Amino acid sequence: MAPKNADVAKPTAITLPTDLDNVTLTVAQREVRLTNLRKPFWPTLGITKGALIQYYVDVASVLLPHIADRAMVMKRYPHGADGPFFFMKRAPTPRPAWIRTCRIVHDSGNVIDFPVIDDVPSLMWVINLGCIDLNQWYARCDDVNSPDYVHFDLDPGEGATFAQVRECGLLVRDALQVLGMKPLVKTSGSKGLHVYVPIVRGPVQKDVWTFAKALAVELAARSPLLMTSEYRVAKRPRGRVLVDYNQNAWGRTLASIYSVRPRPRATVSGNRCWHRKEEPT
Repeated sequence: MAPKNADVAKPTAITLPTDLDNVTLTVAQREVRLTNLRKPFWPTLGITKGALIQYYVDVASVLLPHIADRAMVMKRYPHGADGPFFFMKRAPTPRPAWIRTCRIVHDSGNVIDFPVIDDVPSLMWVINLGCIDLNQWYARCDDVNSPDYVHFDLDPGEGATFAQVRECGLLVRDALQVLGMKPLVKTSGSKGLHVYVPIVRGPVQKDVWTFAKALAVELAARSPLLMTSEYRVAKRPRGRVLVDYNQNAWGRTLASIYSVRPRPRATVSGNRCWHRKEEPT
């Protein structure tokens, strides 16, 4: 289901200044204030906060359809990729009046208004807060308990190789296809792969998590020397790929496609496949 916002898929030609720290731009008739643009976010690579924002502006037309109309969990790195980070769910105040929010009631009774990133100005605003990768909710704001995809995070444990991750990905793919599903794969931007399956909305998040767990446990039992479904690090066998189903739990998120990751090489989560022997870093 495509976002209703007509501006989402339109490429936006915006060039940020490289000789200023602070600037206010008018984008889609909205004023966007950007700060500390020359601040190093990857000092050894020469990548600044402004360059990070520029990247997201450049890919906005293909990124926004994947995150629009979903609550955004903010993971903020105010001092760059090497610095400390913190998670933030509630849309900060003060904020521009045009930032849309998605209200979600938690089991604790806590009510949180998450920001929603529907358009380029909102995207620029959230990256300006120091967010490097984007972590959106699995369900749309009109029904936050009914996700429209299930996914598996294939995470190599200590001693496991990316070749093992690829092999694991093929086994997960084959199992999903046997069930009549159509999986899609992307790199995590870190060490592993993310396998996604679009689903028709209906099952609640707990049911989706239950399915993902059952499949992960079964696959790990069939290939115990390759993969594991053991979530506890202390009990996880060495040299295995974790088929992480637990990221389907309510409130958990994964980095979206086209997200930059806070890794030493500023790698990006994408649908590229490796044909060389190098491992992602």
